[in-house]
Amino acid sequence: MSYEIPNQHKDPAVQAIVDSLEDNKAEKVTVIPLKGKAEFAEFMVVASGRSNKHVDSVSEKVYRDLKSQKHFVHKPEGKPLCDWTVIDAGHVLVHIFRNEVREVYDLEKLWSEDFTNINTAS
Repeated sequence: MSYEIPNQHKDPAVQAIVDSLEDNKAEKVTVIPLKGKAEFAEFMVVASGRSNKHVDSVSEKVYRDLKSQKHFVHKPEGKPLCDWTVIDAGHVLVHIFRNEVREVYDLEKLWSEDFTNINTAS
């Protein structure tokens, strides 16, 4: 099952990440646009692996795929435990979780909030 990025969010690095995740059997791939919500990245890609070894393998393969395609990318963090790995691809952050850990952090819910109505203390 292929995940297609909505037209307004097309980005070559995001598409390369999603393609790599799918090629390596990551599950529940989600792309979260961060425009207007964060300054550290434009997109967040969240995916699940079936086990620690799967999370490790998928994160390494995504890193190698991005590097071979000449995208900006840092080595995955979160090793050796691999409950959750993070790959910094510049304007895209990639989070790969074990399913149980993903449920705890629920980044999709956190980043789906409307940040425009948040009051800040002066």
